Amino acid sequence: MNEEKLKQENEATIASLSPSSAPLVRQILSKGHVPDILTCIANLSSDEVFTPPELVDKMLDIFPEEVWHDSSLKWLDPACKTGVFLRQIAKRLMEGLRDEFPDEEARRQHIFKNMLYGVAITDLTALMSRRSLYTSKNASGDKSIAKFDTENGNISYDNRPHSYKNGACIYCGNKEGGELDRNENQERHAYNFIHLKPEEIKNMKFDVIVGNPPYQLSDGGGTGSSAMPIYQYFVQQAKKLNPRYISFIIPARWFAGGKGLDSFREEMLNDNHIKELFDYPDASDCFPGVSIEGGVLYFIRDSKYSGECKITTILRDDEESSMTRPLSEYDTFIRWNAAVPILRKVQALHEDTLNNRVTNRNPFSLTGKVKLDNIDNPDKVKIYANKQEGFIQRSQIQKNKELIDKYKVLISKAHGIGSYPDTVISRPIVALPRSACTETYLVVGSYKTEEEANNMAKYAKTRFFRFLLSLRKLTQNITANSYSFIPDLSMDREWTDEKLYERYEITDDERQFIESLVKEM
Repeated sequence: MNEEKLKQENEATIASLSPSSAPLVRQILSKGHVPDILTCIANLSSDEVFTPPELVDKMLDIFPEEVWHDSSLKWLDPACKTGVFLRQIAKRLMEGLRDEFPDEEARRQHIFKNMLYGVAITDLTALMSRRSLYTSKNASGDKSIAKFDTENGNISYDNRPHSYKNGACIYCGNKEGGELDRNENQERHAYNFIHLKPEEIKNMKFDVIVGNPPYQLSDGGGTGSSAMPIYQYFVQQAKKLNPRYISFIIPARWFAGGKGLDSFREEMLNDNHIKELFDYPDASDCFPGVSIEGGVLYFIRDSKYSGECKITTILRDDEESSMTRPLSEYDTFIRWNAAVPILRKVQALHEDTLNNRVTNRNPFSLTGKVKLDNIDNPDKVKIYANKQEGFIQRSQIQKNKELIDKYKVLISKAHGIGSYPDTVISRPIVALPRSACTETYLVVGSYKTEEEANNMAKYAKTRFFRFLLSLRKLTQNITANSYSFIPDLSMDREWTDEKLYERYEITDDERQFIESLVKEM
């Protein structure tokens, strides 16, 4: 695209930005270089994750070449934000359909009116998407490069209400009376695509569905514990429409399940129509300046394909590995291809795993609000709490009382994800008899002797132990299930990385791989 044309498109898009964003974009554009404005918008904020054009092009690159030469296909972006997906698709179709439609204007009108469709997530993004695709927020106006009879063109938005039953929306789970339970003059974020009624779905037919859906829905507590994942509903709704191809970029947190994602994880792992998957452990490799815990991925699903999935893991752009393997090999997704042969060696010995020994969340039913004192006597129990220790009466503990007088190894149930290599867990604590802990910790093992407990703590500090844990830990949260790949070895001896590497026949290359991900503790 020439510079003058790019300037015109940029000005059209700036007009649809909010008053707070527009000046910043103009400042960026005033520095001489004329970038694609949608790249600028993608870097503005992490409140809504906009997709950079470069990333969209990577996603479109994995489609088979023939789609760009097929004028009969109907494309849908069900979560339009800036219109970047439809715009980049249009550019490829304008080139790919050149032979069928030699006249450029006829080609453009066919593509825009008969092939490209969008469902916006808000009224503002509908306007922005029309600006990006049609160069006018009014698709029927004189400035629109596509000639429609209606202002919306093929990009729709409807500020729908949530449909509540038993206090929650039947489509997205939004809680009745929450911050998104608004009137018709406010954005309800009842995203149109996933709030389609069954009779509406019957009347929709698309060949390709592609986009970047909203990731979560806040019920009043921000992006923390109360934020509900919502992207899975877009994937599931797209499947109901039975298109030939589906491609979305979504968070990778479903690998670990939880927060309503367990069934979605099972569904994805057993979907043999997913042909390729590109995994980014560091989301900033896709979205510069944006932090998404657990990373992101995009995939292509071909309804006419059935088989194993080609998985490509990309870290810092210059580090990439690809492997074709079944998604269903494990009950979670193993994101590192080099980890698969290591895990196969471990499981070949058919040993018991540590998850059967680790307690569930809050092992002694003591919250962080329990009142501790510093007076120690035989009737009291020492309590390990978050960043403090103290004592309570033994009678206050009613759960797992049999563990109180054993030697125990405690590991925090939460540990942030840093850059690679990472520590994966916090430092293990050996707790003596007559002790317990609050919900901050999990009891990873309980023993009759101090030597066994010390050996377990040393085992947990090995890179090998923490590497196997990391395969199931996609966020800061750690559960008993996170320990499912770790062998429950006898603690009558001290385990070191050297001994573990020898036991499981780990090669020098595999050792280097483990140590590239897990730092020494």
